[in-house]
Order: sequence, then C-alpha cells, then structure tokens
Amino acid sequence: MRLRVGRIPFLVCAPFFFDFLGREGCFPDVDFVDGPPSDHCKGLKNGSIHLSPASSITFAQKPGAFVLSPELCTSCSFEVRSVKLFSKFPVEKLGGRKVLMSFQSQTSVALVRILLECRFGIRPDYKEVLPGVASRILNDFTLYGNSFEEVDACVLIGDHALEENQRHRFEFSYDLGSLWQEWQGLPFVFGAWIIAKEALVPELRPTLVEYMENTRRSIEKFRLNPSAALDRWLAKYPVCLPRSVVEDYYGVLDYHFTEDRKQSLSLFFEYAKKLGLVEISPKIEFL
Repeated sequence: MRLRVGRIPFLVCAPFFFDFLGREGCFPDVDFVDGPPSDHCKGLKNGSIHLSPASSITFAQKPGAFVLSPELCTSCSFEVRSVKLFSKFPVEKLGGRKVLMSFQSQTSVALVRILLECRFGIRPDYKEVLPGVASRILNDFTLYGNSFEEVDACVLIGDHALEENQRHRFEFSYDLGSLWQEWQGLPFVFGAWIIAKEALVPELRPTLVEYMENTRRSIEKFRLNPSAALDRWLAKYPVCLPRSVVEDYYGVLDYHFTEDRKQSLSLFFEYAKKLGLVEISPKIEFL
C-alpha cells in the first residue's frame, strides 16, 4: 500500500512541501496529488487521498473519519494576508449586497459567513462560484466571470488574495484572520493536517509517521533559509508577485498547533454548526 498525500500548490503550504520537491524518489511509498483545498477536501472524504493540510472544516464534515496532527496546522497571529474579503463598501454596509465566494476553500466560505452573520449581524447576497471559475482573476477588471462593476465584494484566498492585495481595486479589504482574532481573542486555524483513519492501518502507519516527521523537518529547514527554499518552490509553482512580498508573507504565518489554536478550531466548529454549515461540532481526535 502507498500513502497518498494531498499537496496544495499555494505559497502558504510551501514550508510543508518544498523539501520534498525533486526528492519524490526518496519516498517510494508516498504519492503526491496536487490540487486546491477544495479538491483535497473531496479526496479525503471519498478516500482518494489519505492526508493533506486541507481546509480545517473538512474534519467536521465527516465526523469520526479523521484524526489531526497534534503539532502542525496553518494559522497566523491576527492577519494572514491570503484569506481576505475585498469590498467596495464598509463591511457593516454589505447586508443584501452581492458577495462572491469561491469554494476553493470551504473553511474560508464558512468563516466569512460566521463573521458577517454572527459578528456583524448582516446577511449579504452570497454568490457561490466554482473553484475553476474563481481562479480566473483577470487584469481586465473581471472577477469570477462578472464585470468589476457588478461585484460589491468578493472573498479571495491563497496566492490570488496576495495578488489582489497588489492591485488595490477595492476601497476596503478585511483580513479574515484579524477579524476572527479581534472578535474571539484566539488565532484562527485555516488549515489542519487532516489524516484519514484508513492511513492508521499497520501497512501504512509507519510510512505516515515517518512522513509527518519529515514534514516537521521541512518547516524547520524553510525557516532556516527561506530564500533558498523559495527558489525551489517557485521554480515549480511560480506566482505573479514581487519576491519581497512573497518572503515577507511568511512573517505572519505560524505552523504550530498550539493549545489556543486547538481551542479556536473547536469554537469555529461550534459556530459552523450554529449556522447549519456542519451537522455536529465534533470532538477533535489526534494522531
């Protein structure tokens, strides 16, 4: 049996994966599957992959099917920069207005709904679009296939959000990590290393444990020499951003799954259940 790992080709995940690039042959029992968080959410639930640093809400969408790494996650201290609400109006004025949301990350979709409805008490006109459509963020002032004039606000994630930060097309922008932490006093967990329980069988568990240890080391190596690490990553997954912006981005990210982050994740699940986004708020199980 081979361990199938969902690899997300976003800058936020570079520390998890850069050290494996060009060395895949050193891990003969591991297969990497590239795709956005939405693909890996589906893959975890349908069994086509065993683990991924996927959208954290995935854990609650199939209760009892997964465990989490107790050490690693994707989080931030206040701003995350790559998960943002861009708006022509102040957030308090978005009630009834058109807000475009991509299902590229279901955690971000859930979080923006929780923030707008539970924190600000407003209900926009949500327009959900497919990930493939959402990725076409064009320079000719169209978004998701809508003309710029038709869009009141939009939620962008990953490298697309970082690119929009540089365009300055919207008068207002709100970092969802900051909005959550200002409200709850806890750092938000955008991604968690979600592991299907099928990977815990004796045939796969040794490979799984070794892989997660190598992932931890990859993060350490990235922190020691981020410039060299990014050279490897960007050679395979280039982005349309100045190098200084890319390198500065990692100053706001944190990959340690601390106790306050575990508390924050449980609270997020409770709000998601309150809005009917998941059926239950599951008890978190760890590897």
